[in-house]
Amino acid sequence: MTISAHLAQVREGIALAARAAGREPDSVCLLAVSKTFGPEAVIEAADAGQRDFGENYVQEALDKIAAVKARRADLDLIWHFIGPLQSNKTRLVAEQVDWVHSVDRIKIAQRLSDQRPTNLPPLNICLQVNVSGEASKSGVAPGELQTLAAALLSLPRLRLRGLMAIPEPEADPVLQRRPFALLRDLQRQLSAAGILTDTLSMGMSSDMAAAIAEGATIVRIGTAIFGQRDYEK
Repeated sequence: MTISAHLAQVREGIALAARAAGREPDSVCLLAVSKTFGPEAVIEAADAGQRDFGENYVQEALDKIAAVKARRADLDLIWHFIGPLQSNKTRLVAEQVDWVHSVDRIKIAQRLSDQRPTNLPPLNICLQVNVSGEASKSGVAPGELQTLAAALLSLPRLRLRGLMAIPEPEADPVLQRRPFALLRDLQRQLSAAGILTDTLSMGMSSDMAAAIAEGATIVRIGTAIFGQRDYEK
């Protein structure tokens, strides 16, 4: 199947999951995760109507953004950085992308704000939360989220949009929902504290329906669109 056909399947899956949850399908943004796939795959997806693309690795993202622009200057794409971000790479990201989903400490947020060019809109930010409590997983602890969110509000070149999570893999659809419900509840707690956000970035190819049932507004889908990744490339 082509990327276009896969996209159509994924969009239909989003629509079905949204309707099952009593939501409108257009309340869920499809973020196509294009890591390890070349600019030609991005262009094919864009020609099929996809606008939002996510990348995990800084240099790969920068190279791909430049290559797509060089080949197709007519494409108006929205680029999301969704991987771990080191402090020595923040300037490159701040200058080139529209969203960062993986902020989990104030040092990174401060650098992104300081380095965001003034001719660009404020950088959209999601705070990554470690909802599974895994020692090896990035993300702010739930108990520290409100402090980080409040600090981020004072940074002038950033716009806090919401929360992101990457839970432990789980095959049971019922158990899949628990960490997503936690992220949704954390968003409600921020709202109760006067910190208003509109985004829950959660759910991937294997647990998209569970995430949508719990309120995901962005689902990050790679394999179901582009196929299996070859990390040897």
